[in-house]
Amino acid sequence: MDAENAIRSRRTHKRFGSQPVPREVVEELLELARWAPNHHLTEPWRFRVLGPESLARLAATGMPGELDKLSRAPTLVVATAKLTGDEHQNHEDVLATACAVYIVLLAAHARGLASYWRTPRVLQSREGQAAVGIGEDEEFVALIHLGPPVDEPGSKGRRPPADYVEFLD
Repeated sequence: MDAENAIRSRRTHKRFGSQPVPREVVEELLELARWAPNHHLTEPWRFRVLGPESLARLAATGMPGELDKLSRAPTLVVATAKLTGDEHQNHEDVLATACAVYIVLLAAHARGLASYWRTPRVLQSREGQAAVGIGEDEEFVALIHLGPPVDEPGSKGRRPPADYVEFLD
């Protein structure tokens, strides 16, 4: 699959099969993530692949029914950006981590996997972050859901570039 086709055909999935993504495939996806652009090669991204115990700890810090929402996919990866204390560098590093997350989504799609980028409230709370080992020197960026697709989500229309692009003199 070429890059342009991957970008145009990747979709958010909310229904997954029950088989977890093999560890070696997750490792491949996360290895690709390190090629995201990042200023001064800070490589600020941190990934945590949740197992049953860490998922249960996280869900326990959320609202009732949190486990059901978190468990949509059989494989969950938490992405954070390591912060330096410098406001400008922190901003760049969060954006670089977002790029790394998108690389994971595209690479998963190219392998026939379904994916979903979420930012659930439970991981925006200090309690939820602590439950999965996120330090105070990290910023939560994404919860990546990965797994085999159950179906293919429909394509939603996109606005034309003229609606959001402006060429300046």
